[in-house]
Amino acid sequence: MSNRYGLEIRSASAADAPGLAELLGACGIAIPPRALALRIEALRQEGGSALLALAWGPPSGLIVLHWHATLVDAHPVAVVSTLAVAPEERRQGIGRLLLKAGAQAARSAGCGVLRLDAGPEPAAASLRGFCAATGFAETAARYERPLRKRS
Repeated sequence: MSNRYGLEIRSASAADAPGLAELLGACGIAIPPRALALRIEALRQEGGSALLALAWGPPSGLIVLHWHATLVDAHPVAVVSTLAVAPEERRQGIGRLLLKAGAQAARSAGCGVLRLDAGPEPAAASLRGFCAATGFAETAARYERPLRKRS
């Protein structure tokens, strides 16, 4: 997709799952590579995009977007559900480049707005400054509940 300062941003594929599982694990999200490969393929089929940033070696970052129509928005809404940068590569502009590439993918899909799920505290607190610096405004609280019983 793009290449800047030796950093390539491209669509993720099932073949990228082992490296992405390692990246996500370093960010506190444990997903086995096989399950991750299946999820990446499902995402591609269901109206979304997973973009990864590669320098030299394993993936440096990942952004996952989903888009959907709503009754109140004139155009589809894109939601960033995952934005992860390897801990040792943070504060180098990788998150901004991933966000820019994600916004371009959302525009290409016809979306009119980009939302970012910050998730529960304390992760949301560390993301707040980044969101403000990249043009996001806090709009509302998010509530959720499980749809299946926990085992």
